[in-house]
Amino acid sequence: MRSRHILSAASALTLGVALILTSTPATASEKPAPTMVQALQRDLNLTAEQAETRLLNEKRLGKVEGKIRTTLGDRFAGSWLSGDAATLTVAVTDAGAASAITASGAKAQVVTRTLADLDAVKARLDAVTAPATVPSYYVDVRANTVVVLSRDQAAAEAFVAASGVDAGAVRIEATQEQPQPYYDLRGGEAYYINNSGRCSIGFSITRGTTNGFVTAGHCGTAGASTQGFNRVAQGTFQASSFPGNDYAWVAVNANWTPRPVVIGSGGSTVNVAGSSAQVVGGSICRSGSTTGWHCGTVQQLNATVTYSQGTVTGLTRTNVCAEPGDSGGSWISGDQAQGVTSGGSGNCTSGGTTYFQPVNEILSAYGLTLVTQGGGGGGGTCSGYANTYTGSLTSGANVYLPNNSYYQSTVSGTHSACLDGPTGVDFDLYLQRWNGSAWVAVASGTSSGPDETVSYSGTAGYYRLRVHAYSGSGAYSVGSTRP
Repeated sequence: MRSRHILSAASALTLGVALILTSTPATASEKPAPTMVQALQRDLNLTAEQAETRLLNEKRLGKVEGKIRTTLGDRFAGSWLSGDAATLTVAVTDAGAASAITASGAKAQVVTRTLADLDAVKARLDAVTAPATVPSYYVDVRANTVVVLSRDQAAAEAFVAASGVDAGAVRIEATQEQPQPYYDLRGGEAYYINNSGRCSIGFSITRGTTNGFVTAGHCGTAGASTQGFNRVAQGTFQASSFPGNDYAWVAVNANWTPRPVVIGSGGSTVNVAGSSAQVVGGSICRSGSTTGWHCGTVQQLNATVTYSQGTVTGLTRTNVCAEPGDSGGSWISGDQAQGVTSGGSGNCTSGGTTYFQPVNEILSAYGLTLVTQGGGGGGGTCSGYANTYTGSLTSGANVYLPNNSYYQSTVSGTHSACLDGPTGVDFDLYLQRWNGSAWVAVASGTSSGPDETVSYSGTAGYYRLRVHAYSGSGAYSVGSTRP
């Protein structure tokens, strides 16, 4: 085993990254897909050069945001892009950290509530049944508050009071939104449920040796049969969750082959390379069978939506339009899978608001692996784990799982994890535990190859996984089982 220097989180704000791309041309491998550039031109009123520059800035600034978020820890209060994605703003509750954020090339905004504080407020709201006149509520990191949308001010005030949260941390806004699930939707391609309703494929996945795809939970229940766009027998819903969540997965038969692509403008395809989540303010595109390919920006994360069938939490809110027939379809930023269409309000003539279910939660919930242009991870060595996470890393970068956050174990037991990286790289895997003041590695796999495993017998506490691209870049898959 070779020796190496492991950087501490405290030093991670020294970032040697060019934040604003202005005139440096992109290499062929970096250039965004033409179909995405064209759609951004149309929907964000950009030139081709502006659209391409925006996508490249978002890719670079996304890496910077991840490093700053990790370093700030519990002082982090959210982040967002502005100025056509040329500016990254990071909110923080510690004024002393502002100068370090600024030195990294981002803009600092000192606020009173951490992101954890805001999420806790929203969690209290989630514990109370929202009235029918409250179609949605979400964490607004730009305003450092939780926003409750309502068609009835008094009902919204009663809802907030019933939750017991500090009313000063909540802002009620009037809205005419009446979101409905899009039952007749398509992602990349249409499929039919029990030879009747139509929805859309989200993203191709595998589970062990089984092929399939993810889609919206309201499209079908476990056991429902599916037929493809050509009405040929396709597969069966294996699991579905709606309301509460809005996700499902379908196992397909041998006549169907999963591909790492999304149908873009004019029937062209966009490659899927991973599932790194887009930040607030970043651009995003959606593929649907009714309205086709449309783009916009991420407005808020962790939104709760109340449909007539019940409440769904953990959705992402966007200003992208959609219409019935678009449900279950793909959401993608650059080449990174984001989620599947849940529902919304408005239309693609006058504009609207659409919500999607983040794809990483679906993959984790059902132990699925996203099919990417790199084939997912490396040799497919990780199987049989309760949770699966996928994404891609560039050389020197880190990702923390799950979802750049952590998980809590309430009992003692064994934590095990497996990393599957692409051939020819050196990726490492660490299991970290919170000791009350810092994250400490309690198990690690640091061989010179792409694949690693770790196992640790620990007590109750907070844990997270760190994947580090020691050298080389590409897609990865991580399997994890915890007590």
